[in-house]
Amino acid sequence: MQFEHNSHELIYRDPFGACPVCSKVRLRLLVMSSVCPKKVFCVINNSEISMVLSQETDRGLLYECTVTMPLNPSLVFYCFRIEEKEKTYYYSNNRAFLGGIGEIYDSMPEKLFQITVYDKDYKTPDWMKNAVVYQIFPDRFFRGKYTPFHGIERKWGEEPYYRTQQFGEKYLSNDFFGGNFDGIRQKLPYLKELGITAIYLNPVSKAFSNHRYDTGDYTVPDETLGTAEDFEILCNDAGKLGIKIILDGVYSHTGSDSLYFNKDRNYDGVGAYQSTDSPYYTWYSFTDFPDKYDCWWGFETLPNVNELDENYIGYIMENDDSVISRWIDRGAMGFRLDVADELPDEFIKKLRKALKKKNPDALLIGEVWEDASNKVSYSERREFLLGKELDSVMNYVFREAVLSYLLSCDSKLFSQKIMSLIENYPKESLYTAMNLISSHDVPRALTVLSGAPDFRTLSREQQHDYCISPHGFYLAMRRAVLAICLQMTLPGAPTVYYGDERGMSGYADPFNRCCIDWDNRDEVLFSQTALLAKFRNETACLRTGFYKTLYCEDGIIAYMRYTENGKDAFGSKCADTDVVVVINPHDTQKQLTLDLSCYAVKINDALSFDTISDSGLLNLLLEPFSYRLLLLERNSDLCTKTQNI
Repeated sequence: MQFEHNSHELIYRDPFGACPVCSKVRLRLLVMSSVCPKKVFCVINNSEISMVLSQETDRGLLYECTVTMPLNPSLVFYCFRIEEKEKTYYYSNNRAFLGGIGEIYDSMPEKLFQITVYDKDYKTPDWMKNAVVYQIFPDRFFRGKYTPFHGIERKWGEEPYYRTQQFGEKYLSNDFFGGNFDGIRQKLPYLKELGITAIYLNPVSKAFSNHRYDTGDYTVPDETLGTAEDFEILCNDAGKLGIKIILDGVYSHTGSDSLYFNKDRNYDGVGAYQSTDSPYYTWYSFTDFPDKYDCWWGFETLPNVNELDENYIGYIMENDDSVISRWIDRGAMGFRLDVADELPDEFIKKLRKALKKKNPDALLIGEVWEDASNKVSYSERREFLLGKELDSVMNYVFREAVLSYLLSCDSKLFSQKIMSLIENYPKESLYTAMNLISSHDVPRALTVLSGAPDFRTLSREQQHDYCISPHGFYLAMRRAVLAICLQMTLPGAPTVYYGDERGMSGYADPFNRCCIDWDNRDEVLFSQTALLAKFRNETACLRTGFYKTLYCEDGIIAYMRYTENGKDAFGSKCADTDVVVVINPHDTQKQLTLDLSCYAVKINDALSFDTISDSGLLNLLLEPFSYRLLLLERNSDLCTKTQNI
């Protein structure tokens, strides 16, 4: 006997995707038989609900039940149990746990269908839903007016140190190139030209290292970057151009060389390492005072903090002069939380509450590398996207999906991965997710897209010595343009890592953190980034519109972003627009035929404005490594879309 439940189709699950608390969801299972099974159950959160036969179709019998979602935000997991006279079947999520079409199991499966149930008042900043973000590693972006150096002073454009012996006895990451706030300020017109509307800065607080994840003093900027006044000037000038500033919040640990721990005695006052009477002593956990203490991943320079310590919470978020208050007052519009999955849920909830009280429109993004809706860390199911914690996350799942698709040409798997995010993430978090393809923590996209070996298989010396072949570089450049197109047209906030738009490559830290060469840039990547960002900024449906997959066969993917009845996916008024995106990741031409007559009477190329079809029938000859952006002129008398998000 065969069965079918597709969690992405409204006929099987209505409404689609994440749901608010106490809402009702209709679930259906198709039994592909003309003979009724003995019993059909929906097994939901370990409880069974009898399903009733609702209708007979040409394909079989359709059973259904209606389920009321829980009163409190949580995850609901379900599958189906079908009893026959001599056998019991289970039908549940596929083994890849991506939703959509499920699979038959002989016993109760581990992989269940998921419904994310979120707080009905969950709201994220609208400006982030409309943003194009640019991530800057401050020391390597641009050097403006001179600011004092500490650590090892380097010349702009030199290769970052990567060997232990270059620092001395230990790998210290304290070579500085002098990028600073004034440098970013001077390049604001450049970012505006690129279409950027928000900047995410890696840590800027005073610290020993160039990455500044070893916080020395939360309250002041690192002197190498400039003063608090310099930061305020940057925020003010950026605001005049419609650009917002997001900071990096590092709250799971501090530096050992800090005002709070003061192991190296470089700060005035008494740190926790120096005395049990220190006002910061309760921030840390010592097993044998003072030299044995809890560290972040075993790094002695990064002592972990007790995030729920009352003094620490007051200092970071609840006091009148708290850390977040100081930076918001200086002009920041929110924070990205470093290693969010190592912060207690309660800490993030308190931080969100304090941040939104300070500025309801401020953003709280988390560093989470997996699907944040069902993330388990330290054996606990996290509550990141249920409405009381994060607005959204750095979308590393998106990155993996895009890069693997462009390398493998598996459009069906790519579509499943994207649909899984759309299914699992509440819309408020989906549309504010930072859709990145590179960052300071991963190899740059150009290196990955060249077909380079996985960085985890190479030593740091091998990563340094690796050189992209001419053919690999050609492939990477062509694929990178497609990656930009996917970033700019899929739900979420596209996030460009500094220099990617200029053709920078490199393996992992520190090779992905080089200085920008401002005298040279790849014109193709820059112009394509600017063109596609402009198109996104001018086309509402690409920012807050609905999504529908139209085609995903033979490596080709075609999808539509659209509005419906003058409204976007959030029910806000919006000009009716339909855009179809087509991607060919192959190195050969491909033919695509699609009948879009139920959506449109005319199809135009969005960039050239040429008419592609005046009947709604689409016939495209797709060039190798190409994308097409198409505008549909709809016929209001024709049927509307059925799969909304």
